[in-house]
Amino acid sequence: MLGAGTHQSVLLHEAVEMLVIQPDDVVVDATLGGAGHARAIVDRLGEDGILIGFDLDEDALLRARLALEDATCQTHVVKANFRDLKRELGKLGIAQVTKALFDLGWSAYQLDSLRGFSFQKDEPLLMTYEKNPGGGALTARVIINEWKEESIADILWGWGEERYSRRIAKAIVERRAQKPIETSTELADIIKAAVPPTYRFGRLHPATRTFQALRVAVNDEYGALREGLDAVFEMLAPHGRLAAITFHSIEDRLVKQTFVRWSKEENGERITKKPVIASSEELKENPRARSAKLRVFQKK
Repeated sequence: MLGAGTHQSVLLHEAVEMLVIQPDDVVVDATLGGAGHARAIVDRLGEDGILIGFDLDEDALLRARLALEDATCQTHVVKANFRDLKRELGKLGIAQVTKALFDLGWSAYQLDSLRGFSFQKDEPLLMTYEKNPGGGALTARVIINEWKEESIADILWGWGEERYSRRIAKAIVERRAQKPIETSTELADIIKAAVPPTYRFGRLHPATRTFQALRVAVNDEYGALREGLDAVFEMLAPHGRLAAITFHSIEDRLVKQTFVRWSKEENGERITKKPVIASSEELKENPRARSAKLRVFQKK
């Protein structure tokens, strides 16, 4: 079992195996994080190989640089959203890549980052991947305290599939009329009080879907994912492979629909007709892998 504050990459072996890394590959890790997958990839790259890793989180970039400092291949660690990878690769003089990986989970390090991702800690309601967002940046606090009730309910349903979205949004607006909602635990308590008792004690914490929806909205995760997938596919070499690991149904549906579209356009084939899921052994070591799904596409 993982201890607090540690992070273990999900479906690491399966993802790296299905990418079929070659020594001279040019690989994009679109979601570098703590470099768990990246470390496994560079171990398979030779001196002619290149790994380019992207992340917005400065702490993640620092950990990744340390994890990759002894790599024999060429490595580039880039602070950027993967939706901008085409532009960033152009800056590096890279016109084509052979493999790409998107790991759409968020790490234990981010839960410890004091940015409001966790409803189990009393933290400021930011939920931004950038450590120090600018003064005009969208944060969870802005959404919760300034958006209309209907707009809050819409994102809770649309981005989190929260069945009690209207009830939760109403409770948020009623509470903020008394005083601004500032912290993650404040928000979690409001949500817990707003939902039926049977929902409070289910498998998921009642705040899980609301926090997911806010994080997605703050970081425009689904818009970035659509753009990032299409951008990397455009730069993918013939017979190149793209792997994506998702952790909830909306993400997985978006990836699946994108792969199906590419297949119908006769741009390649889905290597995984059904998603690969974690083994029972991995689930024992890492329970967060239970919702992970791996899909792989190969370009024509």
